[in-house]
Amino acid sequence: MGDKATGETTVREDAPTRQILTDIAPYSWEHPADKAALQALRKIPVFDTVLRKLFSFVGEKPIRLAFQANAVRVSENQFGDIYRLYRRVLKTLDAPEEYPLFVSQTPMVNAGAYGMEQPFIILNSGTVRLIDEEELEYILGHEIGHILSDHVLYRTMTVFLLSLASMGFPIVGLAARAVLVALLEWSRKSELSCDRAGLLSVQNPEVVMRAMLRMAGGGEPSEMSVQEFILQAEEYKESGDVADQIFKVINLMATTHPFYVLRVSELRSWVESGDYDRILRGEYTRRGEKDLAYEKDLNAAASAYAEEAQDFLDSVTDAAKRMGSDFLGGFTK
Repeated sequence: MGDKATGETTVREDAPTRQILTDIAPYSWEHPADKAALQALRKIPVFDTVLRKLFSFVGEKPIRLAFQANAVRVSENQFGDIYRLYRRVLKTLDAPEEYPLFVSQTPMVNAGAYGMEQPFIILNSGTVRLIDEEELEYILGHEIGHILSDHVLYRTMTVFLLSLASMGFPIVGLAARAVLVALLEWSRKSELSCDRAGLLSVQNPEVVMRAMLRMAGGGEPSEMSVQEFILQAEEYKESGDVADQIFKVINLMATTHPFYVLRVSELRSWVESGDYDRILRGEYTRRGEKDLAYEKDLNAAASAYAEEAQDFLDSVTDAAKRMGSDFLGGFTK
């Protein structure tokens, strides 16, 4: 992608032509497990109350400034090549507007879409330095997918609750912790949706798998093999319900993202199903049209989301019912 000594990004003149996905509706790419997990999350009795209290406690502007205070706004004159890549991805996904994009100086390879009423994207400098331009477009498309799927509010609250929990802040009572656990469960499933959005933005599965390989291993292409990584992912796919078991294990790990090998396996399954090619042919739901496949997706989620994960969320709901009054009482003390 760029000059490793300077960290600059260079956009190729022969950039590949992509199919513009005019008016594509987000549920065209949303994973059924994402939809099911969000539905389960909203059933937690104290969920809306917890979010309302957090909103009144912090407000939108302080959160936005906290994220953006130590970052540089991307524009034609700052990180200009990244800006041109970003504009290209926005065009491919036919995003209704250009969301503020920032680069933050941190070695951690990551990016995030945040906000409440006004979403924005933070791109870590470690990510820019590791990956090439097409891989970066996948990352940008992934984050735009979060915005278009209306994930940013819940993602912002997840980060905020994690920060409070790490500091032992008293607002994070037992019911709020139950909400946090459920948010993390949903957050991991939402990544599966936005991996699809990222693929649609670059329209090359190998680019996405290469990006995941590099983010998982941190190496250069000459040091690693995409094909070996795909074989590694096949071990998960061929083991039946092992993915469900993995999701259950990482419920205990306070992670916001599923493992990259699992994400590769899920994305390959989507490509092999034919849905990816159908979207590129223009066979997708347009914005404003009813999501006719929604009920079908919820039924399909029975296997994708897994009974064990549902049982886990049911236990969280029960805990929230028992502890809700104690949590709410804490705001009045």
